Amino acid sequence: MTYLVTGANGSFGGLALDFLKEFVPQDEIYALVRSEEKGAALKKAGFNVKIGDYADRTSMKEALSGIDRLLFVSGAPGNRQAEHENVVSAAKEAGVSYIAYTSIANAKDSKSSLAPDHIFTEKVIAESGIAHTFLRNNWYLENELPIIGGALASGKFIYAAEEGKTGWALRREYAEVAAKAVAGTEYPEILELSGEPITYAALGEALKEATGKDIEIAASSDQIFVDSLAAAGLPQPVAEMFLTFQQDIKAGYLDVSSADFEKALGRPLTSHVEALKELLK
Repeated sequence: MTYLVTGANGSFGGLALDFLKEFVPQDEIYALVRSEEKGAALKKAGFNVKIGDYADRTSMKEALSGIDRLLFVSGAPGNRQAEHENVVSAAKEAGVSYIAYTSIANAKDSKSSLAPDHIFTEKVIAESGIAHTFLRNNWYLENELPIIGGALASGKFIYAAEEGKTGWALRREYAEVAAKAVAGTEYPEILELSGEPITYAALGEALKEATGKDIEIAASSDQIFVDSLAAAGLPQPVAEMFLTFQQDIKAGYLDVSSADFEKALGRPLTSHVEALKELLK
């Protein structure tokens, strides 16, 4: 059996590779990168390397040749639908037997601006006839590090999502389920991977407990939120992108309750307090 992890140089792909080698022989694992240079460290770590780019269907077909099971980590927004279609088409032509795909929470019904690419990709995978699992990941706690960093620097935990709730969990917990899926764990076609949904106010309280600091938890306007991130060092366009995430959360798009995550892991998720301690070590 052979296994390929895409996005192998990214945070998620790297974690998934490390978990995967616990479940299957490392000499059967392949890591997808865009160049030999980008694959040097992975080769040194004992992984096989394949070269491919989502935008280049021919390179993806070559990379997927001889691969049985694929962990397909979604690409960056932009031309994602065309690129993802290249990957799925190449997987079908190459004879890949299974795809685990990192999607978005409640993809079928989500109105998030991030959802259309994932809805499209899920459809293309389903229509390919390849066996699959859609890993509908909610939100990495790591995504909040700019807000958390700003709070630790200023003493104010500022958010604009009002009472919107998010099913945060650590990236490594999502990556472990992804690795188990591609390794062959019998999972259903869809896994809604959401932690217990809580508000930013509750996350702020967890941050106070995790750090022992007297941090003010402050619901704010959109402009104050953007200004706070800019003051913490984020470029204006990035701060404005974070505001779109706040707006999605405010609208309830990540307020998804499901027991799938803990069942898939086989244990409880890390508590918010302990997860924050881990991130802030």
